[in-house]
Amino acid sequence: MLIRCPSENCSHRSASALILVLVVIVMLTLGAYTFSELMITEYQASDAYARRVQSQMWAESGVDYVAMLLTPDGGGFDSDLYDDPGLFHIALDPGAGFSIVAPRESVDSSGIDSQASSDGLRFGLVDECAKLNINVLANFNPDDNTARNMLMELPNMTEAIADSILDWIDADDEQREYGAEADSYSTVFPRNGPIDSLEELMLVLGVEPALMYGEDANRNGILDPNENDGELSLPADNEDGVLDLGWAAYLTTYSVEGNYRHSYDMFREERINVNEPLLTDLYDALLNEFDEETAQFVTAYRLNGPNEDLSALEDLDSGGATGSGENPLNGVGSGSTRSTGDFETDMELEQAASSIAKSLFSGSGGSITRGGLDLSAGASTEIRSLYDLIDAEVDVEIDGTMTTLASPWLSDPGELQATLPLLLDSLTVSSESVIRGRININQARPEVMRGIPNMPIDLPDAIVAARARASGSSTTLDQYSTTGWLLIQGLVDLQTMRQLDGFLTTRGDVFRMQVVGHADRGGPVTRIEAVVDATQEIPRVIFQRTLNELGPGYRSNQLIPFGE
Repeated sequence: MLIRCPSENCSHRSASALILVLVVIVMLTLGAYTFSELMITEYQASDAYARRVQSQMWAESGVDYVAMLLTPDGGGFDSDLYDDPGLFHIALDPGAGFSIVAPRESVDSSGIDSQASSDGLRFGLVDECAKLNINVLANFNPDDNTARNMLMELPNMTEAIADSILDWIDADDEQREYGAEADSYSTVFPRNGPIDSLEELMLVLGVEPALMYGEDANRNGILDPNENDGELSLPADNEDGVLDLGWAAYLTTYSVEGNYRHSYDMFREERINVNEPLLTDLYDALLNEFDEETAQFVTAYRLNGPNEDLSALEDLDSGGATGSGENPLNGVGSGSTRSTGDFETDMELEQAASSIAKSLFSGSGGSITRGGLDLSAGASTEIRSLYDLIDAEVDVEIDGTMTTLASPWLSDPGELQATLPLLLDSLTVSSESVIRGRININQARPEVMRGIPNMPIDLPDAIVAARARASGSSTTLDQYSTTGWLLIQGLVDLQTMRQLDGFLTTRGDVFRMQVVGHADRGGPVTRIEAVVDATQEIPRVIFQRTLNELGPGYRSNQLIPFGE
């Protein structure tokens, strides 16, 4: 017999099954949604990590790219290393790559808002020769305070801090007038020698991070809103609309020039040392490079000295050096061979070399001649500056007849424009392989230039104004390729140029860069600061660190040149 369930009971059972199915569906839906959200989050995290790794690789590629660019075959020294967006913004992937940027020295960061403008930026490298080499200051005579006076031109510098810095790097334990030696420290001791990085200066008595890096908290070289809001946010600033860059913008430990030729067709070829002890070798080298007139004149200058008395120049040189007429920069302004670090020893070695050269002549059984010049007496004069040769005259005996030789280099601006590049690139006054500490006047800030010994008080501002008038970049235009543009444009006279020459240059061989690896669509960026030494045939990265902890520093539209 068929038994039927009461209708209400069957209804209850059917409803219970439906609810159970709905609960299962909801749970499955929530599980699927949670899984989907988790996968999306994982995808975003993986994508962000991949883009972070990519940005790191792009930035590191930028460092290697610059090192390659500075090789003899890389073409960098025939390019505008100061500001060239096509050279320093490289796309490695569609919409992504690296940019190499630096602040413009001529802008002084006044009123530049990095969130809205790129006016304070350029695409290029920072020549370390545009800064004051802190280690070179130890070569100056401490008694004349020249080194202290050079530091005193920097913003916020005091005599006590300047002397303490000099006590830290000089080789002795004698405390300067306002300085500090070992007895002033409890946990550290002065190095009494060259320092490896500017950060070490923060161990010096009185030097604080705020002095070293100023208001530029993210070290992008341009004024950000938080760097111009007083005490509202870090860093502390004076809300004056001008970015205090700190001493890091003015000081370096790396500035070096290779004492070799920099012209494109003769790059890295050896220069002719006009203070070569053997006058026969000097004459032959000059004859091969120039002509008989030039070889005769320079050799005669070394043989008898100029008719014009240049002793006034020597007196001025000694005021900023060691009291002995020597320029304290390594190998510059003296005719010495490689320096031992002690001036008297250098002079003794130099005199010994000269004596050997004379003995070689005298032992030859007769006079040694070149171009009608009797060279057996040896050199009597050292050339302190190549500018000494301009407009000079020399009385010398040629084939038994006393003759006055006029310099092949004249001070007429038109002639200098054509002759100075070859003169300054082909010749040198030193046998040193590198020259340390000269100031690149094409990039240096006026505070750095004001401290140069014998610098006229109004010349740094005139240099900055002249650079600003140049179209485009002011560093690689032909008329700015040598320090002679100061003379050609009438900013200085010849005598002043002779006094300043040993301290000036227009190009170094060690460059600082800030490479930003980025995607144009935004996202993670990597900032790397690095220093490349190109004084060797294969450039070497001598310093590198990431700046990611300081933030991105730049907006993506700032890292893309206009017009792209």
